[in-house]
Amino acid sequence: MSLNRVQLIGNVGKDPEVRYLDGGMAVASFTLATKERGYTLANGTHVPDRTEWHNIVLWRGLAEMAEKYVRKGDKLYIEGKICSRFFDDQKGVKRYVVEIFGSYMELLTVRPAQAPAAQPGGVAQNPARPSAPQTPQQTASSDDLPF
Repeated sequence: MSLNRVQLIGNVGKDPEVRYLDGGMAVASFTLATKERGYTLANGTHVPDRTEWHNIVLWRGLAEMAEKYVRKGDKLYIEGKICSRFFDDQKGVKRYVVEIFGSYMELLTVRPAQAPAAQPGGVAQNPARPSAPQTPQQTASSDDLPF
């Protein structure tokens, strides 16, 4: 029996690059930074913060959602699996890449509400939005998150 599952909470390093394959299937790729907080050992030695960069790949609907809503700096929760591959670069050098193929994504960045649109006659209307149930990732204090 084996298990290949990854759960990450981190900050997006660049806007997603989205391309569409011949059949119209969307593929998004971007980087995600996770950080381990530094600490001080009992003997006074300081261990600094450590940042890891992850290559994220999303397919189909998740890729389209990333294209619409994910931006550099956003905090994301990603679930997926680790995939590795080899390729030859432009100079013929063999390269090894590790990617996270996402199967679930949750945007943790809270966006400010847009100003309601003014209607004819100068009356502003703000349609009611149903509130989504809070998840542990949304209700966690900033001290619980890696950034």
